[in-house]
Amino acid sequence: MVDALKSLLYAEASRPWTFLELGFWIFFAVVLMGFAGLERRLALRNAYLMLASWFFYYHTSQWYVVLLIFTTAVDYGVGHALHRTQRSVLRKLLLAVSIVSNLGVLFFFKYAYFAAEVWNDLTGMSWTPTPFWAGWANGQLGTNFVEDVILLPVGISFYTFQCLSYTIDIYRRNLEPVRRFTDFAFYVSFFPQLVAGPIVRASEFVPQLYQPYTVTRSQFGLGMFWVLNGFLKKVILADFLAVHLADRIFSQPTLYTGWENALGLLAYTMQVYADFSGYTDIAIGIALWMGFTLTKNFNSPYKAQSVAEFWKRWHMSLSSWLKDYLYIPLGGNRSGSVASYILIFAGLFGLAWWAPTSVVSYSLAATVLVFLLLYQFIPAFRRGFNTNVNLLLTMLLGGLWHGASWNFVVWGGLNGLGLVAYKQWSRIRPYSVGTWPLKVLGVLVTLLFITFTRIWFRAPDWDTAMAMLDQLTTGWSVPPSLAMLVAWWRPALVLLLGFGIHWIPEHLKERYRTAFSALHPAWMLAAAVVGVLVGYQFMAAESQPFIYFQF
Repeated sequence: MVDALKSLLYAEASRPWTFLELGFWIFFAVVLMGFAGLERRLALRNAYLMLASWFFYYHTSQWYVVLLIFTTAVDYGVGHALHRTQRSVLRKLLLAVSIVSNLGVLFFFKYAYFAAEVWNDLTGMSWTPTPFWAGWANGQLGTNFVEDVILLPVGISFYTFQCLSYTIDIYRRNLEPVRRFTDFAFYVSFFPQLVAGPIVRASEFVPQLYQPYTVTRSQFGLGMFWVLNGFLKKVILADFLAVHLADRIFSQPTLYTGWENALGLLAYTMQVYADFSGYTDIAIGIALWMGFTLTKNFNSPYKAQSVAEFWKRWHMSLSSWLKDYLYIPLGGNRSGSVASYILIFAGLFGLAWWAPTSVVSYSLAATVLVFLLLYQFIPAFRRGFNTNVNLLLTMLLGGLWHGASWNFVVWGGLNGLGLVAYKQWSRIRPYSVGTWPLKVLGVLVTLLFITFTRIWFRAPDWDTAMAMLDQLTTGWSVPPSLAMLVAWWRPALVLLLGFGIHWIPEHLKERYRTAFSALHPAWMLAAAVVGVLVGYQFMAAESQPFIYFQF
């Protein structure tokens, strides 16, 4: 009984504050009142917002706020040391300190169990990592309390990448360090985007720390638009589709036909977009009210006509981060790096190790031999291989960033293969994509491919993913029945509504955003009240957590 109560209390205290809860808006109102009295005293204002952000994170993750403060302190010190140091060797050592500390913390809390699983598969051992604090609360080790589990701190992937970009930019001489620790800590922990992004570069946000607070009537109205837009995306599209369609299909895909699995998969594609972009919309709106501008994170990604264009429109802050801090250092379009070859051969070695038969192992060895010959004697093959390997490795690691499981690795690998295939096809295709039928075809093919890869992104385990894949390949024998249409017509209608709004031309969206931001405050308030009332009619008994909180 005590154990169950302790676990329940810990889970409740660790539940993230979401933008849909009254508690968050009370917190935000209190923050604004203090902010109003300090708006012209920039140093105190930034320190106050730092403390408010730490309190927000403490409410979300309890003592894991110590990790946030630790990462902040390390990178603040490393940044100043990098700026003062001219010696190349020492600068590389300092950068290594930042990289090892950031990725070390991230690896321990996010990938320890996954690494243990891989190690156990390789060696036949049965080892489970135990957190160093296990048993501290009751004075003994090896207990069954929840403290014995390495829990994932909310938002650790986001603030880790922000800190890494800061020190790397200073190392590259592209950025000067932040003056005060409180300023840097505020940049790292700014509460609207702390737990689910967007990933904000220091070069974009830090200059705003030293600007006086100014919010025009138009900016306030635009902030109101983004908050309402994100709220309605979340409750009308994301949560409704999750509760009434996607979650049901993914829980037991074998109970449903291929038609229903396809519908559920499309519903999840809209759900994950509306959920994540809804969060960032609200974060952008709240930041605007406070006088800060956050990075744009989505640009109607389901309008993309290719996989390459999709990744320029989806989670743009992560895509650009991976490009600048992973893809280009690996060699980009120019060459391969030592890291590229180590990773690719490690992957091939791993496949050979796990190969079920000696034939597969010998085939992989032959593949490596053929590759070495082609790479050595054909320059065109060498150049193309370098580019494609760097691209594929970037997407594989991007998939692993999302979660510690083979499902996410497969999801990232499929998207990487899609990018490589599109790059090759764009060189040899016998037509020019200019007419609208070809553009529509490109949008549909891209949407279907991205939706297909989401099987591994959403499925809770490998068996569920394979079960859904099996239903999508063999479960079409029964045509849609009247009972099926009756069961799913409401979420199907909401899904169509979501895609219809998504595909509105951008110039029309810009027009109604501008019109809303120019409304008289009374009309704006009335629209907000109506929007909230309508949205709450769609809400489930308990609000669904934002999907990207788990990353």
